[in-house]
Amino acid sequence: MKLDATFSVTYTHRLRCTRSVFSPDNPLLANLLHSGTTTPSRVVVFVDEGLAEATPNYLAEISAFFAANNQHITLVGTPHVLPGGETAKRDRKTLDRALEIISETHICRHSYVLVVGGGALLDCVGLAASLAHRGVRLIRVATTTLSQSDSALGVKNGINAFGQKNYLGVYDVPWAVIHDEATLATLTDEDWCSGFSEAVKVALLKDAALFSDIEHNAEAIRQRDEDAGIPIIRTSAKHHFDHITLNGDPFERGDARPLDFGHWAAHKLEQMSGYTIRHGAAVAIGLALDVTYARLQGWLDESVHERILQTLDALGFTLQHPLLKQRDTLMGGLSDFQEHLGGVRSIPMIRDVGDAFEVHEIDEAVMAQALAWLRAWHPATVASGRSIA
Repeated sequence: MKLDATFSVTYTHRLRCTRSVFSPDNPLLANLLHSGTTTPSRVVVFVDEGLAEATPNYLAEISAFFAANNQHITLVGTPHVLPGGETAKRDRKTLDRALEIISETHICRHSYVLVVGGGALLDCVGLAASLAHRGVRLIRVATTTLSQSDSALGVKNGINAFGQKNYLGVYDVPWAVIHDEATLATLTDEDWCSGFSEAVKVALLKDAALFSDIEHNAEAIRQRDEDAGIPIIRTSAKHHFDHITLNGDPFERGDARPLDFGHWAAHKLEQMSGYTIRHGAAVAIGLALDVTYARLQGWLDESVHERILQTLDALGFTLQHPLLKQRDTLMGGLSDFQEHLGGVRSIPMIRDVGDAFEVHEIDEAVMAQALAWLRAWHPATVASGRSIA
């Protein structure tokens, strides 16, 4: 017997932007959790340790929210605090603890796992939710600029393993993604800045007008002007959301990762640093390196190249790092990037802001030249008239 059948599964990807999601006056979360039946929805809640420490009353606010809505939703136990940042993804401890709690609280496929925090914890708890009972409903509440501009929108869940970023993971569409923009005030200056490298990335690939907005508002963003920054984070989120839902390859079964511009070097720099380099900072360096390579190859105009570097600098990113001297190790990131997907090597590049294309080979001698040039770059370069050639 030989049987072949093609079938598809319909998903609904939901994004909501709000402020103070656990405020008793905000109905958004309660409406998402309400099953419409007489039986209250059961919910287990995980909270990023950094957020809990920065906002001492946060756990009490969550409990009060569920108490006020207990006719339709039930908080199982109390909110559970787990480490965020790369600690959440570095080994299996956080994943295993999340799985234990999901098991102990008897969460089923009609219950909800609600995780609140930055992208690393969302990834880790998301993996736990996708493994328990082969998948329980997950709601991500993103609380950082990095998670809101990019990672929370994805359908990826994972942790690091065997020296590789996100080696263990699955693709699974969350029940909903919520951006709580009020929590951005709790971020350190470094974490506030972090998400804007992903906004620059998607602007360079898809949206010249967005890049212009970032360029002209860079100083205000650096000074944490939310009126300048939050619209940019929202536009970045929409681009990532549209890419996942409209691009035709949400589970990355092809050869390319079209939105991972600058990421082959970024992921390798994170690994090389023992994850002391934050993802947003690593992406900024990766972008700077790849646009410098594009300029050396003659694809990108020198004035555009300089605008990009100046904008990243104005946002507060440092575009040099001692690890850039370890050329051979860093170049291994190209193989890691290709291995993650398999197939033909496909590296995103740009010819202009908003004009992206794929390259399938990297000239390592030219990339070495780009590394050397970037190590010597300074924000005053443009004023000095120093040419890249």
